[in-house]
Amino acid sequence: MLTLGHLAAYLGANLKGNPDAVVRGLAPLQEAGPEHLTFLVDKQYRKFLPECRAAAVILKAEDAEACPEAALIVSDPYLAYSRVSHLFETRLPAIKGIHPTAVVADDVQIDPTASIGPYVVIEPGVWIGPEVVIGAHCFIGARCRIGEGGRLAPRVTLYHDVVIGQRVVMQSGAVVGGEGFGFAKEKDSWQKIAQLGGVQIGDDVEIGANTTVDRGALSDTWLGNGVKLDNQIMIGHNVQVGDHTAMAACVGISGSSKIGRRCIIGGAVGMAGHLEICDDVFFTGMTMVTRSISKPGAYSSGTGIQPAAEWRRSAARFHQLDDMARRLQQLEKRLAAMTAGDNDTVPDA
Repeated sequence: MLTLGHLAAYLGANLKGNPDAVVRGLAPLQEAGPEHLTFLVDKQYRKFLPECRAAAVILKAEDAEACPEAALIVSDPYLAYSRVSHLFETRLPAIKGIHPTAVVADDVQIDPTASIGPYVVIEPGVWIGPEVVIGAHCFIGARCRIGEGGRLAPRVTLYHDVVIGQRVVMQSGAVVGGEGFGFAKEKDSWQKIAQLGGVQIGDDVEIGANTTVDRGALSDTWLGNGVKLDNQIMIGHNVQVGDHTAMAACVGISGSSKIGRRCIIGGAVGMAGHLEICDDVFFTGMTMVTRSISKPGAYSSGTGIQPAAEWRRSAARFHQLDDMARRLQQLEKRLAAMTAGDNDTVPDA
C-alpha cells in the first residue's frame, strides 16, 4: 500500500493534500478515480483538471491552483511519472535457475542467480551474469556475454559474438548480430561478403520488439550506454550509436553511419550509409538523412499532409522547379545587366 506521503518522499515532491491518502494504481487524467495517481504534462489536457477525481495529480507548481484534488508538485511531471510507474508494475518475479527444457552447452557459465526460461538454447562459450533473466524460446549464440541484470523477453535471438553490458533490456522478436547486408556485384549476380565482426552493446540499453541490429562486416557494430531503440528499427552493419541516443519506431540506419551522443531520431527516419551525425541532433519523423550533420539542432525533410487535390497540384509544380529556377536565373542576369547599364550612364554636368 502506498500513501501520498510515501510518494512525495520518494519523488522529492511538495505535497498539497492528505499525506495518509492511499494510492492503488495509475490512470490517465480523464479516467482516474479516487484511488488513482495521475499526471499532467501537456497543456492541452489542463482543461480536464477541474473535473479530475484522482487521489492526486503529479504536476508543475503553475498548475497546482487549478487542481481540485491533491497534488504532487514537481519540476518535471513526466520524469516523476516515469519513476513512480515502476512502483505499480505487476510483472511476475523470475524463477532463478535453468528450466529443465532448456538446451545448454557444457562449457556455458551461468551465474546461479540468473533465470533461464523454457526451451532456451545456449551455445558454447556463453557467459551469463548475475540476475539475468532469459525468457522462453530465446537463442543465445556462441561466445555471447550478457552482463548483470539483463532481461531478454521471450523469443529474442542473439547470434554469435554479441557482447552486452549491464541492465540491458530486449523485447520479443529482437534479433542482434544477424548478418549485415553485404554483397559485391558480379555481372548479373551478387556475391555475398562474409560478415566477420560482432556487436557490442553498452549498459542500460533498451531494444524494442522486432528490432534488428546487424553484426559488423569487419569491425563491430556498437550501441553506446543508455541507447534506447523502439520497435521495428533496423541498425545496419558497422553502425555506431553514441551514448543516450534514442530512436522511435521504424527508423532505418544504413551501414557504417556514425551517430553522436544524445541524439533523438523520430519515427520512420531513413539514414543513408557512411554518414556522420554530431552530438545533440534531433531529426523529426520521416526525415530522409542523405548527408552528414556537423552542427547540433533540429532537422526535417519532406512535406506535411495536405488534401489530395492540393498535393497533386504541388506534385505537378515540383516537376516545374528546374525550369522555374533557370528562368529566374535568366531574369536575374537581365536585371543585373540593366542595372549595370543605368549605373554607367553619367548625367551631363
